[in-house]
Amino acid sequence: MAKSKFEISLEEGPHKILSDLVGNWEGTSKTWFEKDVLADESAVQGIFSSILGGRFVSYDYQGSLSEKPVEGKMIIGYDIPYQKFTSSWIDSFHMGTQIMLSSGDATHNGFSILGTYGSPEYGEQLWGWRTQLQIINNNEILLSAYNISPDGEAAKATEALMKRV
Repeated sequence: MAKSKFEISLEEGPHKILSDLVGNWEGTSKTWFEKDVLADESAVQGIFSSILGGRFVSYDYQGSLSEKPVEGKMIIGYDIPYQKFTSSWIDSFHMGTQIMLSSGDATHNGFSILGTYGSPEYGEQLWGWRTQLQIINNNEILLSAYNISPDGEAAKATEALMKRV
């Protein structure tokens, strides 16, 4: 019997990339509020878990920002029909009570996804948030995020260099 697209993706495609992330990770997280001005550097711990039979991974992390606890969750998947990586993201600092949905393409060593955020109290224009995962090797990853102004100017907002533990 022929294998499904999902089974093939689990064995050798985007879902394999996601499943290879499963495990415990720790490292250093950096945060910028102004372009090129590092505001904070602190320890971060994360766990990637497989959910729904490998269809998605859940990334749960904890760290701090200015010595205050921060935690978050990102559900990451690969949409086979549209051939896009997708995610939903919540956290206790950046997102408040919102959920950011993002999607984007595979890169040569991970993926790059784009979402938007905003609030009517700050005007109607939405800001962009690009999240990139770079797989350095089987035991080291770099998660970076960039704030994108309504004018299209991008500036690094966060970066977490993590190693498997």
